[in-house]
Amino acid sequence: MIAKIKQLAESIFDEILSIRRHLHKTPELSFKEHKTSAYIKSVLITWDIHFTEDIADTGIIVLLKGNNPSSKTIALRADFDALPIFEENEVDYCSENNGVMHACGHDAHTASMLGTIKILNTLKKEWEGSMKFIFQPAEEMLPGGAQQMIKEGVLESPKVDKMFGQHVFPDLEVGKVGFRPGKYMASTDELHITIKGKGGHAALPENYNSPLLAAAKLITALDEFSKKEKDRPCVLAIGLIEGLGSTNVIPEKVNIKGTLRALNEDFRMKTHEKMLVIASSIAETYSLTIDFDIRKGYPCLVNDEEVTKKSISFAKEYIGAENVIDLPIRMTAEDFSYYSQKVPSCFYRLGTANKSKGITHGLHTSRFNIDESSLKVGMGLMAYLAIKN
Repeated sequence: MIAKIKQLAESIFDEILSIRRHLHKTPELSFKEHKTSAYIKSVLITWDIHFTEDIADTGIIVLLKGNNPSSKTIALRADFDALPIFEENEVDYCSENNGVMHACGHDAHTASMLGTIKILNTLKKEWEGSMKFIFQPAEEMLPGGAQQMIKEGVLESPKVDKMFGQHVFPDLEVGKVGFRPGKYMASTDELHITIKGKGGHAALPENYNSPLLAAAKLITALDEFSKKEKDRPCVLAIGLIEGLGSTNVIPEKVNIKGTLRALNEDFRMKTHEKMLVIASSIAETYSLTIDFDIRKGYPCLVNDEEVTKKSISFAKEYIGAENVIDLPIRMTAEDFSYYSQKVPSCFYRLGTANKSKGITHGLHTSRFNIDESSLKVGMGLMAYLAIKN
């Protein structure tokens, strides 16, 4: 079976490469992926693959049936939205949509899964059960597309037994993959804070109540609180502070934005409460108002121990034990976590770097790219994991 899958991956590589490059040239932002969705459907129509459309607006589901289709259902997921980044790569498939870029590899995710569909459709008399392929919009922007697809029944009819997600990883050389059983990625919450005081002429302190002082105190207090929690991995970081005053102008309000990342849901909720208490105390001390808006994002991503350990074993069979890496915990987040809450799941990483070619730039950067030969491993390994699990 391994030999058959690898041969098929090799034979369709040029077509999958072309698909990836088309997607890379025509990126669309979260919740706006109408042309991307239409293109995916056009590929499936060309291949005579039936699909269900308009799930979470632009999402697509493909269901393939093998032998004994009711015996199990394995789901695979690929996201297809892009990021608001100006691409600086000098390649002939560079983004044609200025300010929008596939800087997180979702073009590769989608192309790989299309390749997996083609492989499994060719081999459908040689595997058991049903395979459900979920093409998901809006992973990059809260509230995310996964939650909506679940609400619209993507994990039902037929009911999904196990689920897999594959994500490109520029920290790994092409040809390698990485796994981590159990907790792998953090929850993410957005912090949107507005502090309102009284503005005025900087030379007349008796006439104003500066929100900047309260902002400085709040940022410091939040940082001190987060550093006390060394035994529980968390990140509480402020990325924006905006107080539109001047050398002699005290602004009326200050806007602050930040993020909270945590690896424990109980601790996450307690931290929400503690941040509000800190803000309330500072507002009282400085006699002003603090609107502290916590916008709950994705939960922690937890890989099922049994499914992931089995998948590690299968990956070693497929590409060799020396090419399967143990991953550390990451404080980044993923809305695949919503699926992992509902179904035993495994979210793993596909190596895409090639130092000899200078392909080393990180995710969410203007020069991110992949060694495209990783698509062969991507589509082949997904097919093998789906068959073996």
